[in-house]
This record gives sequence, structure tokens and C-alpha cells, in this order.
Amino acid sequence: MDTTLRSDLAARGVAPECIETIDLVRDVLARVGDKWTVLVIAALASGPLRFTALHEQVAGISQRMLSQTLRLLTKDGLVTRTAYAEIPPRVEYTLTPLGRSLSNAVDGIVHWVQEHQAEVVQNRTKFEATHPRP
Repeated sequence: MDTTLRSDLAARGVAPECIETIDLVRDVLARVGDKWTVLVIAALASGPLRFTALHEQVAGISQRMLSQTLRLLTKDGLVTRTAYAEIPPRVEYTLTPLGRSLSNAVDGIVHWVQEHQAEVVQNRTKFEATHPRP
């Protein structure tokens, strides 16, 4: 949260611990609402995956973005990275119990999209027909 917003909340009498909670909620929502996070969590829901297999399952993600996403998910305790001392080296990524609980929420969103996909597409088509771009 930027300093100005933090100062504004403090000036309104919001307790410091509430400001910290608001800050954390915003940060966590930004992380779990990120499209790559959702897709990585969904891919890992079926079990541990190596980087290459995960990269193949998450369509459109670059290796750099996948590495960055995995690092942030590991930092937040949602994913565990396990390196095996083998030749060639092997690294697997697995959801932690905390990550698995997020996976349940992600599954709900995916299920909702599947159920309402046709309706959303129809509404988008209707909107675009009545609101042409300039």
C-alpha cells in the first residue's frame, strides 16, 4: 500500500493493525487473482510436477513468468520446491496444504466458468454488437 493511502487511513482513525490487514488482503488478492497463479495452482492440483511438465500444462506462460510465479507462490507458502540430488538434477513443485486449500477455491471458479461459459460469450457478443469500438 502506498504511503499516501496509509496516511489517509491513519488520519481517518483506522487502527494500525487494521491498516496492516488491509495491506495484506490487497497483496494476497493481487497474488491469487493473477491469471498465472490461478493456472499454476490448477495444474498442480493433480499432484507434483517438474518445471518442464508444468510449463507444458500452463498454456501461454513464458519460462521466466513461470519461474517468477513459482518463486512468489513458494514465498507465500502455497507451493513447495523440492530439489533431488540426481544427475541430471530434478526439481518438483507441489502444493502445500495451504496451496491445496486455495486450489479448492480455484476449482470453484473454474467450475463456475465451465457452467456459464456460453452465457458469458453470448453477453460479450451482444455487448460488442451494441457498443462498437471507436
